[in-house]
Amino acid sequence: MEPEPRTEPTERMVGLGGIAREWGRIGITGFGGPPAHILLLRRLCVERRGWLTPEEFEDGIAATNLLPGPASTQLAVLTAWRLRGLPGALVGGACFIAPGLALILALAVLFLAGDPPVWVLGAAAGAGAAVPAVAVQAATSLVPASFTRAGRARAARARWAGYALAGAVAAIVTGPWLVLVLIATGLTEIAVRGRERGPEPGERTGPAGGRAAVLPLAVGLPALGGLGAVAWVAFKVGALSYGGGFVIIPLMQDDAVNRYHWMTDGQFLNAVALGQVTPGPVVQTVAVVGYAAAGIGGGLLAAAVAFAPSFLFVILGGRHFDRLRADRRVQDFLTGAGPAVIGAIAGSALPLAAALGYGWQWGVLAGALLWLVAARRGVVPALLAAGLAGVLAAAAGLPPA
Repeated sequence: MEPEPRTEPTERMVGLGGIAREWGRIGITGFGGPPAHILLLRRLCVERRGWLTPEEFEDGIAATNLLPGPASTQLAVLTAWRLRGLPGALVGGACFIAPGLALILALAVLFLAGDPPVWVLGAAAGAGAAVPAVAVQAATSLVPASFTRAGRARAARARWAGYALAGAVAAIVTGPWLVLVLIATGLTEIAVRGRERGPEPGERTGPAGGRAAVLPLAVGLPALGGLGAVAWVAFKVGALSYGGGFVIIPLMQDDAVNRYHWMTDGQFLNAVALGQVTPGPVVQTVAVVGYAAAGIGGGLLAAAVAFAPSFLFVILGGRHFDRLRADRRVQDFLTGAGPAVIGAIAGSALPLAAALGYGWQWGVLAGALLWLVAARRGVVPALLAAGLAGVLAAAAGLPPA
């Protein structure tokens, strides 16, 4: 008989100083996004220290993938929570986030300055040109697992394609309403699969996802201003980003560029690029948006609000994760929302590419697509090379020089 997975913090005599040191080190060295974060956390908690069993760690990955928000941040908070409860979660999560946040805000000051040096403008334009390719790579990397999850039935695969198309169209044309499309695809799959299976003994037959019904009201709230607007945009990024940080890019772009006019399209591309080349989760892009809106205070507020849901999900719900994973309706929701997320990420590449303003940037984008999608190589080297290409372009007198 297999042992039951742990659902409570285990208090394994790991000092808070040790958690601060180790999680902070991962926050400093965690270049490469969620795959790198997961690898570093596994090496620390399972292979080097033996604080968690392989099964416990895999359960943690599966549980955090069920939640909206930055999954690798939630995994960092969850692993620290299992070692030292609430204090461990707060210390581990904060130390995981802080290094990348400090670096990205420092770069935001440089890249969004009123009169930055020409080489900075060139580097920003070059790195920004590669961002649409990063979105395409992020989407294609999610396709195999999601398509397999849908099953082999022809109808299920047809629905998968339809959900992906709906997500792509929504990312291109709907802006802030994208989240509603993701929710609708998940609820549709719940209804279809529930009808195919029929009600199980003791299962409630009322409408699933009732709590999600309040989201149309939330997304449609009247426009806020000042720091309230910064906090609202950051909350949507942290609480509604199913499938990782890139799925929220269209919503964030619409708010930052079109609704509140905090940034130009080019500056937003720079913000996304900075979120990719700095350590820590991609969601830290929102700190650059907050800085553009209200300076350092706005950047810190945006980061605090965006990451707060991740802490709350783990601290308040960690003991219920196994029950959540076992709920078929939750699994059905993810089966439907997953392909819509993939479509949304891929679709976000079009408005990002439309923001390119210089002819030479299209050459950089083509090279990034070959490197990331055709050759399947790393994101950070691609963005650094694109930034260098931009510096050389500026040195040659090409715009934005």
